[in-house]
Amino acid sequence: MWRNLIRVGAVGALGGLALTVDNARRIRVPDATLPCEPEPLWVLLPVRDEATDVTDCVRSLQGATARWPGPSRIVVLDDESTDATPELLAQLSADDDGLVVLRGEPRPDGWLGKPWACAQLAAFAAADTDPDRAPGGVLVFVDADVRLAADALVATAATMRAAHLDLFCPYPLQETSGAAERLVQPLLQWSWMSTLPLGLAERSPRPSLSAANGQFLAVDKNVYERAGGHRAVRADVLEDIGLLRAVKNSGRCGVVGEGSAVASCRMYDGWEQVRAGYRKSLWAAFGSPSGAVAVMTFLIVSYVAPAAAALGGSRIGLVGYLAGVASRVVTARRTGGHSWPDALLHPVSVLALATLTADSIVGHRRGALRWKGRPVHA
Repeated sequence: MWRNLIRVGAVGALGGLALTVDNARRIRVPDATLPCEPEPLWVLLPVRDEATDVTDCVRSLQGATARWPGPSRIVVLDDESTDATPELLAQLSADDDGLVVLRGEPRPDGWLGKPWACAQLAAFAAADTDPDRAPGGVLVFVDADVRLAADALVATAATMRAAHLDLFCPYPLQETSGAAERLVQPLLQWSWMSTLPLGLAERSPRPSLSAANGQFLAVDKNVYERAGGHRAVRADVLEDIGLLRAVKNSGRCGVVGEGSAVASCRMYDGWEQVRAGYRKSLWAAFGSPSGAVAVMTFLIVSYVAPAAAALGGSRIGLVGYLAGVASRVVTARRTGGHSWPDALLHPVSVLALATLTADSIVGHRRGALRWKGRPVHA
């Protein structure tokens, strides 16, 4: 029984490695050398208690919009912040007449915080009747902990249009410091690089073939509105994946990309923030708590069991362990992450993810999940 389990796990790890290599070859990367249409652009930034990040984020957005060939506007929505965020936004808007700062309305029943904030931003863009703006255009949603390179917006929109995509998420470089972050954060990109066939996912309408990242998400404005916008995902904890699925349900297409050269993000600082961030959403990351259990079981069989067997002298287990390490290395090199010695601890990373997932499921069942002072339920 144990030997059969190790064989199954090794096969799973080898399959993950093969898919990682194929995805590393075909993944779409924002290309600033492509021609960029001078179409209208709205860069939309929801913020809630982001005093630490909002100034640097807005300045990076200003630098990126300066390269845009058509009309553009940066719109920031203060979602009932309780720290110094409103004062910082007032200063930023005083220094830049083109920066629009909105005050968020109270969250209606049935809505989670971020979808509601994004919906208000999109509503502003929909009502923006500047005569210089042609119909249509591009909406770009950005999180406050993201920093864009100067050519990020041009490269992203040009690549999205050239590939005939309606939604494109260039995954930012995930900056990490400290053991907890380096143990867990690399699994963000690795999870879809090793399990999602990007070539198929790009055009497939199947909801299961969807990966997205709301940290930096570009979407055709007309397609966003036809898909229902954030109203369609108003109760989704993972609203970015939900939005991509809504776009697919409307008959259009989108995909995640590799954006480490055009964007960076420092999501969490230390274990407590890592735990809180993942706890709020992992229960829903795989469709449901039961789906999360099934995926974690598969990952443990594929990446932990072979490593344990290898410690006991199993050659098949060693093959499975090395396949997992190689998959992590390929992902790290393609996405700007740390390869060594981090990849050697891949089984430990998977166990940490499984622990965080169990913690999230328990918190969800108890109704104890909160994020930025709000309950994680609509």
